[in-house]
Amino acid sequence: MKKNMGSIDRIIRVVIAAVIAVLYFTNIISGTLGIILLALGGIFLLTSLVSFCPLYLPFGINTCKTKTE
Repeated sequence: MKKNMGSIDRIIRVVIAAVIAVLYFTNIISGTLGIILLALGGIFLLTSLVSFCPLYLPFGINTCKTKTE
């Protein structure tokens, strides 16, 4: 797997995942919507940890800085 996520993209995803988790565990969001958002937050956290987003591949998106020599 080649990295395709930059550091700003990763930080934004971690912050979004943390906000969703806090909202869910403080019962501000609940029910089916809460579970769906919690799963989405988990996916955001996982993809930010591995620096790879599979949805970027079909669209050719790469937020990772390229090395220039």
